[in-house]
Amino acid sequence: MTVKIFGKGKSVARIRRHARLRKSVVGTATRPRLVITRSNRNMIAQIVDDSKGLTLVSESTLMSDFSDFKGSKTEAAKKVGELVAKKAQDKGISEVVFDRGGNKYHGRVAAVADGAREGGLAL
Repeated sequence: MTVKIFGKGKSVARIRRHARLRKSVVGTATRPRLVITRSNRNMIAQIVDDSKGLTLVSESTLMSDFSDFKGSKTEAAKKVGELVAKKAQDKGISEVVFDRGGNKYHGRVAAVADGAREGGLAL
């Protein structure tokens, strides 16, 4: 299946990268997909089983765990990765496929991945 995404600019380029990435990245029951959503303020990480269409675990900077967090956005992203890894370990998930959502593997996206690895997930 070919997806044609037309236009110019950063947001269109990210959507194009994400479509290209999702052709090969699929989450299964044995190895679900770790999805990263990045906005200007927040980071959201979800572990999704694509075969059933279910979100197994989620964590974000919008949750109550971050109400008293003091630090930079990169430090918050790393903490999101660690917390999602802890929740995944509690559910018995040890390996995931990393879906960066079309974002470049840099900065906060890389911090989430590093935090997940430190939390015990194999990416």
